[in-house]
Amino acid sequence: MRVAVFSTKPYDREFLTAANQAKVDGHELRFLEPRLSLDTAQLGHDAAAVCAFVNDALDRSVLEVLAASGTKLVALRCAGFNNVDLAAARELGIAVARVPAYSPEAVAEHTAALILSLNRNIHRAYARVREGNFALDGLLGFDLKGRTIGIVGTGRIGICLTRIMRGFGCMVLGFDPRQDPEFTRLGGSYVDLDDLLSRSDIITLHCPLTPQTHHLIDAKAIGAMKPGVMIINTGRGALVETRALIKGLKSGKIGHVGLDVYEEEGDLFFENLSGQIIQDDIFARLLTFPNVLITGHQAFFTSEALTAIAETTIQNISQFEQTGVPAHPVSVEMLA
Repeated sequence: MRVAVFSTKPYDREFLTAANQAKVDGHELRFLEPRLSLDTAQLGHDAAAVCAFVNDALDRSVLEVLAASGTKLVALRCAGFNNVDLAAARELGIAVARVPAYSPEAVAEHTAALILSLNRNIHRAYARVREGNFALDGLLGFDLKGRTIGIVGTGRIGICLTRIMRGFGCMVLGFDPRQDPEFTRLGGSYVDLDDLLSRSDIITLHCPLTPQTHHLIDAKAIGAMKPGVMIINTGRGALVETRALIKGLKSGKIGHVGLDVYEEEGDLFFENLSGQIIQDDIFARLLTFPNVLITGHQAFFTSEALTAIAETTIQNISQFEQTGVPAHPVSVEMLA
């Protein structure tokens, strides 16, 4: 099957090529550096399948261009699918597939790294020591043992993080409409969202972005939290209302923020912009806070995760070619 791979980075080419070559009947992969948008959709004009990533645009207008040129499958090499108009895809006869799980440990471990770095001010200490400043003022942290961690979304990543934080001796609260017995077996306690917000010292987000979870953390939610709360988001950027986050930081209500995602990251992340002035004033404001630590959507970025993503993506394409249905389909019903 001929596949147009958008938003290609060197690591995408490496891991997808390896996974494709491992198949007896591999696919014709055409690697494209541009991000998929209405302006670039024509680059996939002769591809039966399009492989897309988190910041590729797959709204109705883009899908119409793809459908008109013969595309029958969109293979997402990520778990989230909020960037796809699933209703339009169905109307246009385009199947959508995703990678539902690759390495939950990768994201959970990165979440733990953000928590530890913020708590012990590792990012600030690193910068100080490089300048010969060994003073400890302003670097005071707290013991994680006995603290309460609120995990919003107890899927595979949430379960991995529960295991990690229980190892630190933390109390773990969870909120998820679909409760997993493994969470309680590990010592976690399910509560409603309001209870989690009011009781947690650290709140970390691992739920999908849907209309129901858009701006889940807004001014009202922040107002219900403990003073000095730490908020971590390694899920999707728009789970958090950034303006409300900034107000919470300015007031001191929020003590620490760790972000691996940002709601307007599409124009920033996965690119080297070090020689440019960042035009996003809200993002630039976030960078001014010493108690904010931001990474560029790298929580997934381990060799194990990239291998699993590539293998599952090729599996989706191969099964669609053979049966007309990908191994891990996405449908509009999943938004309910």
